[in-house]
Amino acid sequence: MSPFDRKSPAPADLVSTVEDLADVRARRGGEPGRNAVVMTMGALHEGHATLIRAARERVGANGFVVVTVFVNPLQFGEGEDLDRYPRTLDADLELASAAGASAVFAPSVDEVYPGGRPQVRITAGPMGDRLEGASRPGHFDGVLTVVAKLLHLTRPDLAFFGQKDAQQLAVIRRMATDLNFPVEIVGVPTVRETDGLALSSRNRYLSDAERRTALALSRALFAARERLAAQEALHARALALPGAQGRAETRAEALSRLGEARAAADTHAVAQAAEGAGAGAEAVRAAARAVLDEAAKAEPPLVLDYLALIDPADFTEVEDTHRGEAILALAARVGTTRLIDNIPLTFGPTQGAAS
Repeated sequence: MSPFDRKSPAPADLVSTVEDLADVRARRGGEPGRNAVVMTMGALHEGHATLIRAARERVGANGFVVVTVFVNPLQFGEGEDLDRYPRTLDADLELASAAGASAVFAPSVDEVYPGGRPQVRITAGPMGDRLEGASRPGHFDGVLTVVAKLLHLTRPDLAFFGQKDAQQLAVIRRMATDLNFPVEIVGVPTVRETDGLALSSRNRYLSDAERRTALALSRALFAARERLAAQEALHARALALPGAQGRAETRAEALSRLGEARAAADTHAVAQAAEGAGAGAEAVRAAARAVLDEAAKAEPPLVLDYLALIDPADFTEVEDTHRGEAILALAARVGTTRLIDNIPLTFGPTQGAAS
């Protein structure tokens, strides 16, 4: 078939009311079990397109994918950029259509909150008070309240969210589980620009100089990942050496005989290997912190809000001997723009690795 014979996806319908959304769903189909939603605040970019494509792939050609575009006032604190947040609905509709959306639901504030700001809201609990919640009090209560509303209004079987907003994804999953929402919450990996910066609608606020400084966020995460990989390799090598069940000093001597003087000198790592602990969480944090400390001296400087290595189950800091899944998350301000990023890490053998 010639490329010119291929059909382009039908443009997504733009609707602003729940009634119109129901009409579009009835007209365009949406088989039972094949209805998906991608929730956004607009200013769509390739990261959002990735979510939409993932939703379309999951529900198939005959499924129904709705993209919501709603700048939720409940999740903006005092002094935050609600009015500054970019509104680009025409471009959003074009991108959503190209990515495979069936409809773009862009309701007014009155449509979502017909009685004004809701008196009854969903609280994120202790998980919502940490990290982003500590920096932006009440933020996740606003997020969960609007997500719950939009789940009711769009009635999906699946809801797709990006892993860049890892804490948001975690509290939404917890809400769906704790409150028995009949929807599967699907996380989609972070999309990055070619220079490593995580895609965000806020990137457009950065000047060229600010963007160069902001690249320290992803560099810090990648440095931590590399440190973890090196430590895990050392751990595996130490366990494989003669005397692996003996004293740490025995393994250090063996490493030295193998010409690994640097590894042998890392007595802390070798001692951990002796106890079966593997890579230390603090060493991973330190690798990221070193990059961020340098960025703090740049012009313009990076001002760190937090750097945290946390358990994805509850977003509490992990112990130095942690084994299993973790998320290294950070937030920083460059100029007037606040950015977040994170990376998933695994301490210890990955699932399915040979024992």
